[in-house]
Amino acid sequence: MFGFAETKPQTVSNDLIKDTSEATFMQDVIDASQEVPVIVDFWAPWCGPCKTLGPALEAAVTAAKGRVKMVKVDVDQNQGIAGQLRIQSIPTVYAFFKGQPVDGFQGALPGSEITKFVDKIAALGGDGGLSEAIEAAEAMLAEGEAADAAETFAAIFEEDPTSSVAFGGLVRAHLALGDTDRAAQILEGAPAAIRASKDWEGAKAQLDLALQAAEAGPVAELTAQLEADPSNPQARFDLALALHAAGDIEGAVDQLLELFRRDREWNEGAARAQLFTIFDALKPQDPIVLKGRRRLSSMIFV
Repeated sequence: MFGFAETKPQTVSNDLIKDTSEATFMQDVIDASQEVPVIVDFWAPWCGPCKTLGPALEAAVTAAKGRVKMVKVDVDQNQGIAGQLRIQSIPTVYAFFKGQPVDGFQGALPGSEITKFVDKIAALGGDGGLSEAIEAAEAMLAEGEAADAAETFAAIFEEDPTSSVAFGGLVRAHLALGDTDRAAQILEGAPAAIRASKDWEGAKAQLDLALQAAEAGPVAELTAQLEADPSNPQARFDLALALHAAGDIEGAVDQLLELFRRDREWNEGAARAQLFTIFDALKPQDPIVLKGRRRLSSMIFV
């Protein structure tokens, strides 16, 4: 039913995309799909729509960076496979995961629909271990192994340039190394999509705080200055910066909240702006953030 054109099958040199045959179908599709979803493209050299669909599928699979693989079956050369899977027309596309067919379609599709299909199938297999790698990098950072964390975050971001988490982690790792210049360079070079993320904002806030810390005065001297004149807003603000630089984040938040309570408009709302910088630099569920936001809200809406 498919014809018997004497044309050599298409060959693909990409590890993610390969031609298969009746002899290797079990290995290339059924066995391989135990680890990662496999999309199977049933095509023939004489099929016009196949010439458009095939390359579009290959491009989408390549863009998925290993989260899905693609196997091409020339039905003229492999009529047994086509018969077993009841392929009635081409192009036909099946997706396999864990050895079972999970989705598919017949005929050509618009490029956007092809991308959606490949992304949906790729999602069945998770993120290819990137989540575990991010957890490992975070653990390294928490244990003081900043150089190893930076290397790991960089490798993750290279694998997935859309990962704002890996990007933010890379910046934080360089800050932990004391390399504010490199952290600033990385932030400045962020793609537009990353710049719109909370992870970018958090990393930017941490950089701002690190730069402030380098200019912070001594806590004891600023404390004495504030005790001598509790109404001095600049002294209270400077003490907050010094406390944060010394690692007393909660103390810094307390001073900024008190400054906001006394004069919320001082220095164009500097106390509130600094509070948001601190909150952005911490995790959203950090107790300091939750308590600080609650206290700030109670003041704002009094």
